[in-house]
Amino acid sequence: MTEKNLLQSVISSPEFNDLNQMKGIVVGNRIPSEYFTTCGIGESDITVHAGSYHLALKKAGIERANIMLYSSIMPAIAKERTKPYQMQHGEVMEVIMAAAHGNKGERVTAGIIYGWLYNKQTGKKYGGLVCEHNGNYTVEEIENLLRSSLDELYYNGFSDEYNLKDIKIMTESFVPQKKYGTALVAICFTNFFVPVL
Repeated sequence: MTEKNLLQSVISSPEFNDLNQMKGIVVGNRIPSEYFTTCGIGESDITVHAGSYHLALKKAGIERANIMLYSSIMPAIAKERTKPYQMQHGEVMEVIMAAAHGNKGERVTAGIIYGWLYNKQTGKKYGGLVCEHNGNYTVEEIENLLRSSLDELYYNGFSDEYNLKDIKIMTESFVPQKKYGTALVAICFTNFFVPVL
């Protein structure tokens, strides 16, 4: 049964009788089509969430958005862009993020690695893999962890069919001098393709 036939059978069932009276369209899941990358640090003597984390978001230029976290898959259509000049206060921003929180004198480090999968036969871009890490690491330590994580994903499901290329690493690391500190890096999605079913 095709997806369209399945959808028609569900909509015409008695359980969905009220839906039959409505006009509208059926859409599929949104697919991120553009993104930018950013990073920031923040420190506070008050707290983490409304303190050092917010100030790290401010340094990253995304503090006016409501942040929603994604897992670690990049669609093939996603293209990198420059950061938007001005965001709408209170907008929803969906991100892949690594954020490390710590105390005064304790190194906090966040990192993201991502790369693109290309079909070995056709060369066509399939999509991307992303890994995040955070903690009390040096930059060298977190870069090694990120590379190991990306290799683990790649060699457990993708290496037979795809080449992994165009790998990028982003890190942010510092030792807070105030009571609380946050370091973060993020891939921020700005717009989406919405398929009509």
